[in-house]
Amino acid sequence: MSAGTDPSTAAKDRTAADTAYRVREQVLRMGACEHGAHIGGSLSCTDVLVHLYTEVLRLRPDEPDWPDRDRFVLSKGHAAPALYAVLAETGFLDPAELETYTRQGSRLAGHPLGRLPGVEFPTGSLGHGLSLGTGVALAMRRLGRDSRAYVLLGDGELQEGSVWEAAMLAAQYRLGNLVAIVDRNGLQITGGTEDCVALEPLAERWRSFGWHAVEVDGHDHTALRAVFAAPPAADGRPTVVIARTVKGRGVALFEGKKKSHSVQLTPRLYQRARAGLRAGRQP
Repeated sequence: MSAGTDPSTAAKDRTAADTAYRVREQVLRMGACEHGAHIGGSLSCTDVLVHLYTEVLRLRPDEPDWPDRDRFVLSKGHAAPALYAVLAETGFLDPAELETYTRQGSRLAGHPLGRLPGVEFPTGSLGHGLSLGTGVALAMRRLGRDSRAYVLLGDGELQEGSVWEAAMLAAQYRLGNLVAIVDRNGLQITGGTEDCVALEPLAERWRSFGWHAVEVDGHDHTALRAVFAAPPAADGRPTVVIARTVKGRGVALFEGKKKSHSVQLTPRLYQRARAGLRAGRQP
């Protein structure tokens, strides 16, 4: 522990890191199933999901339909493996159910299904999640509830025009109870986002649409805690958190590589990936 570090903060960071490690283990296990998994984008957003579900979202796992809960939308639905593992870590799912991922009749499909506890909407068709979150945030305000809506988007997904339609509407209605999080790993299935349709300067783009925009290291739990603990913009603007991440985070074999987008791990590759994850774990 460095001098001046708050012991309670260090303990929270250690707990979050341990949880994220277990989530990444489960993601790799799902990637070794018959149909494979979207490993790279699941690993890049793991730390964000862990932080949201363990320290931010107001939820009741034993009462998933609690009316005053916060709402979370995984707009980048292909990161379902990470979401499933986090739901298992936080009491929404029996961890044993993770073994059924993509099997016939399983509730754990390649993209989230709405009938799963802890999942508000079925997602995966990119570009729709922010619209859903905007609608939920507006509904909560009109119902007089202090619930908040959180939407996790992929950065390649921002090339969808419907994202910016929702962004304009949310700013128009001053939905301060809406938070968008962008998993800014810089890669999409066809390559680098800046080579496909450039997004930078991304924070300024969001600000030009009327949003309060902040940037953070999406793998730094202390930094994530500070950003999400900050109060909403005083003028009622919605907030976007641009989380700078690494695709395939935690497994050197996949880090920063577009080939990690969707992978079916052979037994040998699975063992290599597991060994890499263990080797990269912080002591």
